[in-house]
Amino acid sequence: MIAVRKLPARYAPIVMPFVLSVLMTAVVSLISTLRSLGATPAFVMTWPGAWGLSWLVAFPTLLMVLPLVRRIVTCLVAAPPQPAR
Repeated sequence: MIAVRKLPARYAPIVMPFVLSVLMTAVVSLISTLRSLGATPAFVMTWPGAWGLSWLVAFPTLLMVLPLVRRIVTCLVAAPPQPAR
């Protein structure tokens, strides 16, 4: 088995929105482009550009709004119970 080096934990606040933005923009742009153009050669040529543009907007947006989203979630979701000592 090949050992894969992991990033230090301090990078998690950047890696999580990076991965989320890549996956979400891929799915949304794929659906949107496929719906607009259909399964045609034009789709294959258009989708990578649509994905790239949407990712360029999504990643910085996630970095900016994630602190607000965390606060909203804290207001909406009960904290887990603390274990008895």
